[in-house]
Amino acid sequence: MDEKAAIRAFGALAQASRLRAFRLLVERGESTVPAGEIARELGIPHNTMSVHLAVLTRSGLLDSHRQGRSIRYGLNVDGIQSVLRYLVDDCCGGHPELCGPVATQLDSATSPRMKIDGP
Repeated sequence: MDEKAAIRAFGALAQASRLRAFRLLVERGESTVPAGEIARELGIPHNTMSVHLAVLTRSGLLDSHRQGRSIRYGLNVDGIQSVLRYLVDDCCGGHPELCGPVATQLDSATSPRMKIDGP
């Protein structure tokens, strides 16, 4: 991940509604969730939530797919791991004592990849 991509990801999370949506999807794990359901659960107007979800998707933190008339959103595990790896490799570079345990966990992570084609 380069600096521009990292800034996009951090910027996407630097807004309360987007952070709440991201956290909701993290709680749901491997499930994908319709945009309307996310908006209802967070109490955010649907059109506003759609804009926030688009920002998170462009940042590489979420994936989306159309199912009928709705768009379902889920985590982009590779994108999230890339952001974490950027922090550990770039920001902690030269000071492994700061990030050692996190780096070890990232290296040993074998989390399954998300399937975005269904609920």
